Amino acid sequence: MAAGAGLNARDREILNDIIRTFILSGEPVSSRSVAKGGRHSLSAATIRNVMADLEDLGFLTQPHISAGRVPTRDGYHFYIDALMENRSVPAKARRTIDETLVAGASGAEEMMSSASHLLSRLTRQIGIVMTPTVGRSTLRAIDFVNLSGCKVLCVLVGASGFVDNKVIETPEPIARRDLVRISNYLTDHFAGKTLRQIRDELIDLMAEERTKMDDLLGRAIDLAREAFAGRGNQAVLVEGTTAILNQPELSDLDRIRRLLGTFSDKATLVRVLNQLVEGPGVRVVIGKDSDLTSDLDFSLVATSYGVGSGAGKLGIFGPSRMDYQKVIPIVEYFGEKFGQALGRTFGEDIDALEQ
Repeated sequence: MAAGAGLNARDREILNDIIRTFILSGEPVSSRSVAKGGRHSLSAATIRNVMADLEDLGFLTQPHISAGRVPTRDGYHFYIDALMENRSVPAKARRTIDETLVAGASGAEEMMSSASHLLSRLTRQIGIVMTPTVGRSTLRAIDFVNLSGCKVLCVLVGASGFVDNKVIETPEPIARRDLVRISNYLTDHFAGKTLRQIRDELIDLMAEERTKMDDLLGRAIDLAREAFAGRGNQAVLVEGTTAILNQPELSDLDRIRRLLGTFSDKATLVRVLNQLVEGPGVRVVIGKDSDLTSDLDFSLVATSYGVGSGAGKLGIFGPSRMDYQKVIPIVEYFGEKFGQALGRTFGEDIDALEQ
């Protein structure tokens, strides 16, 4: 931010020191404690003057007259943008993410469930994973697989790599070779279009005279109509609310109730996450940046996984006093690897079903 452009190296080092100390301790940081650290070779009086200047710039605030200072929302943002040096994922966390996503590749639903738990465990914050916007997702492929009798499994895979499965009841059994031809026809015809566009086209196709369609095309339209019916709702999985209850920010029951209330309205949570997290990269939302974080003075660190307008979202939610140096790289790496793992899962699921 522009206000931080005028900070000299000494000011930056002291601000960095204060923020790192507060993240670790949760206690307001005094000039005396900074001087005692011995990292700046400055007197407590000099450091106190620097802290006063940083407060004037909006990077620090003093909760009480007799207390030390704590970072503000602007202070955290400046720390993240300009002061945070180490942005690498710890080797242990990297291994855990890689091994868990490979081991959990038994299905997209299971991976979604385990992802929020893993995010919470790695960061000791609340893990959030939201499914892609199916209605806005661009279709990559559609496949129909015989299960038994008149039951057919429809597998939709979006451009984001997310897989959606649905079992369809057909009036009569359909031969496997016909299902392959239907899958190929629908993929060729609809790939690259959103599910909403596909539903609109299906309505037009169904309105055509049936005499203009051969039997296979008619069955393809019927299967597609069932496959795309009722799609579009997003799910959000939240894990780890109990993991942060022992933090000082949640020392009173009223704040705990407000925290739980934040996740009780899933529809609102989905809407807010879609508004806050768009496009590539990690988004960091702190305190008054959003209604989602302002009430509790919490932070959201989130990213998209997959590609396109229908990409899903994942991230962590917790007190603003979080270890951004650790959390941001983990969220970024997790989003990248999770999208790749979902893409692999699609291929493995289809191969296994068709054997």
